[in-house]
Amino acid sequence: MAHNNIPYNDLPALPPAADLNTIPILTNLARASRHLGELNGLCASLPDPHMLINTIALQESKDSSAIENIVTTQDELYKAASEEETTTNHAAKEVLNYRQALYAGLEKMQSQQHLILTNTLIDIVRTIKQNNAGIRNTPGTAIKNAITGATVYTPPSGEDVIREKMSSLELFINDRDLSPLDPLIKMALIHYQFEAIHPFSDGNGRTGRILNGLYLVQQHILPQPILYLSAYIVKHRSTYYQLLQGVTEQNNWNDWVMFMLTALSETAQMTTEKIRLILFLMSQIEQSMRVTLGNSFNYELLKLIFSLPYLKVETLVDKKIGHRQTAAAWLKKLVEKDVLRAHKIGKTTYYVNHALIALLSA
Repeated sequence: MAHNNIPYNDLPALPPAADLNTIPILTNLARASRHLGELNGLCASLPDPHMLINTIALQESKDSSAIENIVTTQDELYKAASEEETTTNHAAKEVLNYRQALYAGLEKMQSQQHLILTNTLIDIVRTIKQNNAGIRNTPGTAIKNAITGATVYTPPSGEDVIREKMSSLELFINDRDLSPLDPLIKMALIHYQFEAIHPFSDGNGRTGRILNGLYLVQQHILPQPILYLSAYIVKHRSTYYQLLQGVTEQNNWNDWVMFMLTALSETAQMTTEKIRLILFLMSQIEQSMRVTLGNSFNYELLKLIFSLPYLKVETLVDKKIGHRQTAAAWLKKLVEKDVLRAHKIGKTTYYVNHALIALLSA
């Protein structure tokens, strides 16, 4: 049944009646589970897991925002990240808000006994949009074709209806006994349901993608929300929207679940490879820094140039890594050895981890 012009107020609660234990789905599930297990194991072996989360999360933020046509370059983004409070780059600021929302959602979930609740998602969308957004309470919301302007989907309407749908979704997310389905299959169902409810006036897509990451952490599949899933959705955007619509109009859950399991599998492999390349690069740069700085080598500085590839002297001072004169001397030496590159914009000199930027852009 089409729901292009009539609000989908009869959107059924999860789980669906469809048989999701088919051989193709179970085969794809085993593959996705294996690759997520490899990523989880790599994360567990990191000497400082938090060091890379900032960098990986920023990549996820960049691609998730690109789905909403918020586009920024790697250089613009990392420059903005180095001066987050004062940046005037609107697109980069939107991406940084997404990363902040990712962390805010994780903190909220952990403070609520690892429950993902409607208020968790409200906090996330408020951080993304930097306003006091809440559940939609005005009629007229519709999803339109960006080219033709035709309405392709009208989500449930009425705050009471939306809250009831979200309450049912909450129960499905947090009650392990409600469905015997594997958590990865459940994640695919949850993602569709959230997008179909479309509870907010704006920011639903980005909030839904953060929900994916939080759910994998909640289910102890990954230690942190580092899965770089938005890159896959960007690459297969038209298929993604077609399959969402296929569930709504034809109850085609099987193709949707297959798509999401493939996304998880390929993304886990890509993220694992990306982290391995970052770690290899980090070991190379550590060797160069030890030779260049000698007894002045500072491991905190090494971690910083992989968390914030664009640095200023003030950044080292603010992080209490070194006094201004010492910090300036370190950065100058690293530029002389091409470990970093100096990039002057106006009166400000940025010290850029150009090798990391190239790796992340690949």
